[in-house]
Parts: sequence; C-alpha cells; structure tokens
Amino acid sequence: MSKAYVKFEMPEELVNSVYEAVEHARDTGKLHKGTNEVTKMIERGQAVFVVMASDIQPEEVLMHIPFLCEEKGIPFAYVPNKNELGRAAGLVVPTASVAITKPGKAKPLIEGLVDKLKKQG
Repeated sequence: MSKAYVKFEMPEELVNSVYEAVEHARDTGKLHKGTNEVTKMIERGQAVFVVMASDIQPEEVLMHIPFLCEEKGIPFAYVPNKNELGRAAGLVVPTASVAITKPGKAKPLIEGLVDKLKKQG
C-alpha cells in the first residue's frame, strides 16, 4: 500500500523537544486536542504548531492534516507515541494530534523546532 503523504522519522532529541513544547503550551498557553479540533484550528488559521502521533491506526485518520498544514503554512511534527502525546497534552487517554494555538512559554522552543525541522526536511 503506497502512502499518500510522507511521514518522517525524527531524531529522539527533536521528539523530546516536541513533547516538551506541548507540555509548556499546555501549562502556559493554549492547545487543542484531537483530530477534529486540530483540523478546525488549522482551517481557521489559528494553529501555530501541529503535532501528530505516528502510531495511529488507521493512519487515514490523520492523512489530511499535513496537507492542510502545508496549505496554511503551519509547521508540523510527528511523535512516535499517541499515549505520550496524550500525557504531554494533559490527558489520561491517548490523542492522535494536538494543535498549539497560543504557545506561551513554548514559543522559543517551537521556533527552534521549526528551524531544525526545516533543515531536516
């Protein structure tokens, strides 16, 4: 089965920074959890950074998000684990994706991540 979008592996150092950015945004800014909410935030142009878990089944659940992000110019990243992403977002359940709309203290971390992701991609 061919993939309609490209999912990329990120170095562990970057993955840890992504989780940290989500935690900071959760505590000092604002984030939206779940694919439906994330999709709305992207479409409205309110998301400043989007994070998706790569262990989601079926993966079609998230397939539209990278395309929307690219269309709107919103940076995005993948993390390997939906459980960890849920924990970082302050949930007791896994989540497929989060959108950071107000970074709060995560702003410098997100800016650094975006630079590293541009160099990697």
